[in-house]
Amino acid sequence: MNMSHVKSRDIDSMNLEQRERRLVELKEELLQLRAQQALGGSSADSGAYKQTRRSIARLITKINQGQME
Repeated sequence: MNMSHVKSRDIDSMNLEQRERRLVELKEELLQLRAQQALGGSSADSGAYKQTRRSIARLITKINQGQME
């Protein structure tokens, strides 16, 4: 389940509903990654954790920009 990376151009092609749905999916994935880290998960997961956090930030930024326009 490595779908944590979302590129900016992918976000640009989504509508608001798709962005919000993807945001929920990424937050759930981040929750699972946190649980794995708490249980002593492998260091390879830290890269996925970082990518997921950045993708969430990217999505939130785009959603907020859309609301301001």
